[in-house]
Amino acid sequence: METIYIPRLLSKSEQTEVIEFDEFIPNLASLTPVRGRLQVTHQGTYLEVKAKAETIVTLTCHRCLKQYNHRLVLNSSELIWLDKEADRPDTNPIEMKVEFEDLVETLSPTGSFSPSDWLYEQLCLAEPHKQICDAKCVGIIVNDANTESSETISDSRWASLAALKRQLP
Repeated sequence: METIYIPRLLSKSEQTEVIEFDEFIPNLASLTPVRGRLQVTHQGTYLEVKAKAETIVTLTCHRCLKQYNHRLVLNSSELIWLDKEADRPDTNPIEMKVEFEDLVETLSPTGSFSPSDWLYEQLCLAEPHKQICDAKCVGIIVNDANTESSETISDSRWASLAALKRQLP
């Protein structure tokens, strides 16, 4: 997706640019291309960005550590404020006090907007917080240390821990 030069939006019909896409997003590890529609509208003092998209990504289960495919569906919108101060190089010091009202996305009104970067960020935020492969997932099965079969480890990733436990008195 091409970067959108913000002042160019003012000359578009209804000050809106609509992008239909079916492509892989850089840095997003997806199995299928991201398909969808993105709309950017210049509203004078802010950009209104809306997107509907979907793809399939491979996630790792937080319980059993197995990989599984997950359909990622995005239906997102955001207001990005246009601020002349947004491009100043000294506005990002290492340590600064930020007011709650300042926690908004801003761009320069004479700058540009990267749809692919915005879409990447939104898709990352849409990934499930708890990545569980199945509602019935029991996690990694480890044999109880008190049973006769404690020497058999069902998951080889626990072998180092079992060897360490045998060395302890």
